[in-house]
Amino acid sequence: MKLGLVSAILDGWTFEEMLDTVSEMGFQCVEVACWPQGKAERRYAGVSHIDCERICEDDEYTAYVKNLVASKGIEISSLAFYPNVLDANEEKANAAIEHLKAVIKASGKLGVGMVTTFIGKDQYKTFEENIELFKAVWPGLIALAEECGVKVAIENCPMLFGADQWPGGQNLMCTPAIYRKLFELIPSPNFGLNFDPSHYVWQGLDYLKTVYDFSDRIFHIHFKDIKLYPEKLAECGVLAYPLDYMSPKIPGLGDVNWGAFVSALNDIRFNGCAVIEVEDKAFESCSEDILRSIELSKRYLNNFIY
Repeated sequence: MKLGLVSAILDGWTFEEMLDTVSEMGFQCVEVACWPQGKAERRYAGVSHIDCERICEDDEYTAYVKNLVASKGIEISSLAFYPNVLDANEEKANAAIEHLKAVIKASGKLGVGMVTTFIGKDQYKTFEENIELFKAVWPGLIALAEECGVKVAIENCPMLFGADQWPGGQNLMCTPAIYRKLFELIPSPNFGLNFDPSHYVWQGLDYLKTVYDFSDRIFHIHFKDIKLYPEKLAECGVLAYPLDYMSPKIPGLGDVNWGAFVSALNDIRFNGCAVIEVEDKAFESCSEDILRSIELSKRYLNNFIY
């Protein structure tokens, strides 16, 4: 297992500065944020450390990226773009689809072979209606990934945190029952999970069982924690906005049992990339706090991964 970092937390760092930071901190890999240039759509999004459209067209830029990464002694675990390709707004959905295609092609051209993303969801439609949207959009995207020699790993975040994502959330692929349905519809070996156990904490799901049940579909791992506040949940209940009773934290400061989780990954012989995703508001006041949060996360996880 290789320990790495999601580069999105290093917003404002150039590609070169980001690589220097990842290398100097002793990481083995990095999941590189690849949003469209200059289009921040939400917190922790809109970061672009690699220009995928340029990769698709510019061989010199491609060589520069590959050579610089290699010179730092690290690898790119994945190109990351987490949009909503099933958005209720057709213009937004189509723009997201086109950029995701560019990210897939760039991942193939760079030899990365992995893209991490969301399925997306129309938050105003039923599950059944969203399945129909999935069937219209995703077979073509996975077919493109197969052509490019790229695996697509879907993060299991429901994208339901506050009022802007109410009522249904913006990512369909968030429970084992749904994984099974979507893998049945697209049985491609290039279609799998970017698994993050933190999203199971507040949904009441079993992340250890998922590791064993979907061992052949886990392509990539996110290390993020979530703290559930029982006293708040007792006041507002599960029908409240999730951020009313929980909060994302750095690994070790929430409720994920990291020893058990990493042990399960070892049991299934997972030897891919597992990357720290920092989304902890307690470490956002300045760049020094951001770097401290990464250092603390790595120090904690080094108890389980070397």
